[in-house]
Amino acid sequence: MKFVIVEQGGKQYRAAEGSTIEVDRLPNDVGETIILEDVLLHVDDGDVTIGTPLIEGAKITAKVVDHFKGRKILVFKYRPKQRYRVKSGHRQQYTRLLIEAIETE
Repeated sequence: MKFVIVEQGGKQYRAAEGSTIEVDRLPNDVGETIILEDVLLHVDDGDVTIGTPLIEGAKITAKVVDHFKGRKILVFKYRPKQRYRVKSGHRQQYTRLLIEAIETE
């Protein structure tokens, strides 16, 4: 099985050809093709390549499939004996990427 570990937006994701990953929102439009070049690890049927810190010449071609919001997270602030209660929520914006090709040299 061929897969890579790629870094995007300060987070690391495991990506394989034909699969999708969900990253923090990107400014690209739906249908655009983007290239991710921060490849940290490449595995190809037991042959493992580890970058120091990145693998030179490795890149991933991905297509922007969708922009969506994550589930709602409730934030509740409370201070006892002071009548202080604040309830708010947050929904994180995400982008779904379809991994089209993994290229290494």
